[in-house]
Amino acid sequence: MYRLRGVLLGPGGAGDEQSVELFVDAAGVLVEHIPGAETLIDGGYIVPGLVDAHCHIGLGSAGAVGLEEADAQARTDRDAGTLLIRDCGSPLDTTPLQVRDDLPEIIRAGVHIARPKRYIPGVAAELDDPALLPDVVAEQAAAGDGWVKLVGDWIDRSVGDLAPVWPDDVLVAAVEAAHAAGARVTAHVFGADALPGLIRSGIDCIEHGPGLTDDLIAEMAARGTALVPTMINIDTFPGIADMAGRYPTYAAHMRKLHAGAVGVVQRAVEAGVPVYAGTDAGGGIEHGRLADEIAALHGAGMSAVDALGAASWSARRWLGRPALHPGARADLVVYRSDPRADLAVLREPALVMLRGRPVHAGG
Repeated sequence: MYRLRGVLLGPGGAGDEQSVELFVDAAGVLVEHIPGAETLIDGGYIVPGLVDAHCHIGLGSAGAVGLEEADAQARTDRDAGTLLIRDCGSPLDTTPLQVRDDLPEIIRAGVHIARPKRYIPGVAAELDDPALLPDVVAEQAAAGDGWVKLVGDWIDRSVGDLAPVWPDDVLVAAVEAAHAAGARVTAHVFGADALPGLIRSGIDCIEHGPGLTDDLIAEMAARGTALVPTMINIDTFPGIADMAGRYPTYAAHMRKLHAGAVGVVQRAVEAGVPVYAGTDAGGGIEHGRLADEIAALHGAGMSAVDALGAASWSARRWLGRPALHPGARADLVVYRSDPRADLAVLREPALVMLRGRPVHAGG
């Protein structure tokens, strides 16, 4: 049983703060008061456990990894303060990790859904017939935890550039099938061509999205469609282009998308699109880099408070997980100084508490 004193940031999602005295009982739940509780922190800035809203536990550079490596991935994220992960597709069944009380909570989306030769080999469920998409979406909705992941566009080698993967009418039926099953749908998409059909299908979230135009941004804002831009992933686009010499149109396209990505996020924020922090760890990005993504969102026009909220209290509300209040699970991170004044502080948590247990302590 523990006692923590400090400044609690953003419990209501508005970046507010309050001096608090928190007590954690033996069940790992916040309670009103525990006489004689051990003081674990006396002073500092307390933040609801961080959220990586685009992460791939169980995915590596060569495809699926084993449970041991997936365990290490999750612990790396945990020690950096990430205590809630929306896993955006994994070829590994990570349900054995979900029952572990020493690892972040994982919200699974099952496996990616793509078409043959239109995604990373060996990673996705590949459909020869696109008309099967609604049925497979329903299957993945049952296999996951309320999310389904589509591959919305990928390089089409017959045209040498990014191209949509699915017909628009099939997307509408697929999203309807997911919603009927109580799941939300998100999609990987880089270029502009696939975005109108995805957004107008009623999809719930767009991953990456550097091809968004102003009219599509306005439509996302009107619909409440979320954006997880994965800025540190988009930073890899020039390197991808350098390796795509056989497809010069695609390479030029990727460089153009990279050059415009910051402006896209800035306009999305200004338009009122819900934007959340995701690293794309496992998809070529190292785990434990959520602080870098938060800093990148700030650099793309989000205030420091909103960028932090996009990886904490705001993201928790979006994913249906509580912040910090009596009766809530004690998942929190403590920093020695105010991260709103210097987001670099997020790279050195003083304490990470998961389910009421200290799991990582900094210097």
